[in-house]
Amino acid sequence: MSSEKIQFLKPKKRLMYNVHIAFVLLPLILLPIGGEWLLHLLQSNFFESYKQEFLITDIVYIVIVRFALLDSALFIFTHTKHPTNATLMHIVLLYLEITVLTITYYAIVYNMFDVFSLFHLNSQFTPENLKIVQDHSFVTAFYISTVTFTTLGSGDWIPQTLSAMIAVSSEVILGVIQGGVFVAIIIYGHQNKSQVKEEVLLKA
Repeated sequence: MSSEKIQFLKPKKRLMYNVHIAFVLLPLILLPIGGEWLLHLLQSNFFESYKQEFLITDIVYIVIVRFALLDSALFIFTHTKHPTNATLMHIVLLYLEITVLTITYYAIVYNMFDVFSLFHLNSQFTPENLKIVQDHSFVTAFYISTVTFTTLGSGDWIPQTLSAMIAVSSEVILGVIQGGVFVAIIIYGHQNKSQVKEEVLLKA
């Protein structure tokens, strides 16, 4: 086989090729939405004019970034020759960070596009509690994002616009995929550890 073909078949390096680098770089995925929030505050008329375009762009961005992150996480783990309990713990923490950042991202989106316009409350709150919920829109948005991503689907907040339905659908899909990949990595890690132990015993 020619050297060109061998080079082509070699796995390409990712930007996040190390767990420690990944932990530092991951929060950077919130920078674009942070800039958009600033634009929303400073140029509200411009933001309102292109509200739907911004929302679709936000969803496309997080879907692409999340698949890139999962690809990097898989690359990091599968290129660890002898995974240990510490490696597995690093992967768990990495996935926890990805989860929290994704939930936070969607919470910012819901809050920025007015969570009470996107969702209809389907629960009987007392006037006092309802006032508290309305005064803490980001906490409400974070709660909605959390139950959506984890597919709990408590049913008290119902999407009432097409934009909200699209956003919720994308978040649910990302949550389901992440859970499946996470389980697959843990199983792979334990199988790899067992294989390494067998090799050690055979050499002894």
